[in-house]
Amino acid sequence: MEYIAAPWRETYVKKVCRREGCVLCRALQLKNDRAAFILFRGKWNFIILNKFPYNLGHLMIAPYRHLASFDRAPKEASAEMMDLLKMSLRVLKKNYHPHGFNAGMNLGQSAGAGVVDHYHLHVIPRWQGDSNFMPLISQTRVLIEDLEGAYERLWPLFQKGKNGLRREKRK
Repeated sequence: MEYIAAPWRETYVKKVCRREGCVLCRALQLKNDRAAFILFRGKWNFIILNKFPYNLGHLMIAPYRHLASFDRAPKEASAEMMDLLKMSLRVLKKNYHPHGFNAGMNLGQSAGAGVVDHYHLHVIPRWQGDSNFMPLISQTRVLIEDLEGAYERLWPLFQKGKNGLRREKRK
């Protein structure tokens, strides 16, 4: 088995572990979706851009309810999360044309969760050859679009792509 080191993540993980409160709950408390990078609000969950993305278009789908255990989530919340995953895949495919995706949860600190007490689903577009040398030699991630640009590009598409999902108004 081959292992790939990701030393650029150390600073982020250390900062997250020291933060007071939950980054996802803080994003919701901002009451400003643009400033928080919230792309879509469903009835049970919301979609937010990851502020420390592994790749261009890295999203997270999280419940409004601060809950660490996915297995304790109401059926309606987990069902809507899967619908939001489908919507996210459609929007990201249409806009970024990735070759594939990583979608998953890190449940618990030992599983790699940076946000331990508020479960969430990562959606990460991937391209053949998308890893480069910059993170290894200079601890720098190179993305072709900043968060503000990604938000402006994706927000209208999530509003069009809701496909019958109930959503709250943008604040």
